[in-house]
Amino acid sequence: MFGMVRPCRHTLSPALRAEWIGHLCGLCYALRDEHGQAARVATNYDGLLISVLLDAQAPARRRRTAGPCPWRGMRTARVATGDGARLAAAVSLVLASATLADHVADGDGPFARRPVAAAARRLAAGWAARASTGAAGLGLDPAVLLDAVARQPALEQAGAPLLAVTEPTESATAAAFAHTAVLAGRPDNAGPLAEAGRLFGRLAHLLDAVEDLPTDAAAGAWNPLRATGTDLLAARALADDAALGIRLALEEVRWTNRRLAHRLLVHEVDRAIAHAFAHAEGKPDAPPSRPGPRPPRGALAGCAVAVGLFCSCQMCCADTFEDPWTREAREGFCRSETCANCCDCSEASCECCSCCSDCDCCGCDC
Repeated sequence: MFGMVRPCRHTLSPALRAEWIGHLCGLCYALRDEHGQAARVATNYDGLLISVLLDAQAPARRRRTAGPCPWRGMRTARVATGDGARLAAAVSLVLASATLADHVADGDGPFARRPVAAAARRLAAGWAARASTGAAGLGLDPAVLLDAVARQPALEQAGAPLLAVTEPTESATAAAFAHTAVLAGRPDNAGPLAEAGRLFGRLAHLLDAVEDLPTDAAAGAWNPLRATGTDLLAARALADDAALGIRLALEEVRWTNRRLAHRLLVHEVDRAIAHAFAHAEGKPDAPPSRPGPRPPRGALAGCAVAVGLFCSCQMCCADTFEDPWTREAREGFCRSETCANCCDCSEASCECCSCCSDCDCCGCDC
């Protein structure tokens, strides 16, 4: 799975984590039910925010009990259903189709081979068409999403400024965020949510560029920061401004229950920014490379290893694990260095109390 807002068990209370898992699993099931089993690979951490936002505004929450799943340690769960999950599925599928098309255009790895590239193009086109149908069924004009995907390559090839390059992502995300207000029956929320979505889209594009900077530089691949001459200091300023803008926009929204939405779009966004730039600047947060390189595994062998790592929770809880295919060292999603002491505060000295009124990191209920 991909996405920049990836909270771990150390940064969410048990109740909020269960709620977050419910939205993540709800997105996965909606992709399966609306678009077929193969579409479940489009499940991502940022897409579930659409479901979270609608849920946070709606007068009532829709849930169902899902059966055991390996991702949840073969436990059942109460998962989100309804329009929020369906809209999240449509948006996620557009995002996945755009990502796939981008890999084909860049000729990344196996996509440099013609048969693979041709199959990927067909899959991306099919996903975009299905997402268009799903969005239209929920009253969201699919042209807004598909136009963003279509305009992106031309802007990159034309050498446009950085904020012009991020604009298609901003527009698509703004439309998706704003439409949650329509589906929730809160049209007055559409304006501030569109602004929050626009800035979230900018931030997602920026952080993706920051995280990919070392590998893109090594491979000679196109990267928006390198292409526009934007250094990390300027990129960090843009990222921090976007995070502040998201926070201010969310303050104007009328909520039913904003705790999870606020936690993800304020606190976890701040963590994502710090994490991405720590890696880009070569700080100790990054996992060490393993000595003695070995040849990469084949596709089937890599899949088998990935299943083992996933089901044994090594991808989540280990400090580092070996990439199933490339054998490179990867950081566990819940490394102690990145999330230890995140809730180390007391009622008398709680950092979050000075900056917000709705977090869940300590007993002061701030």
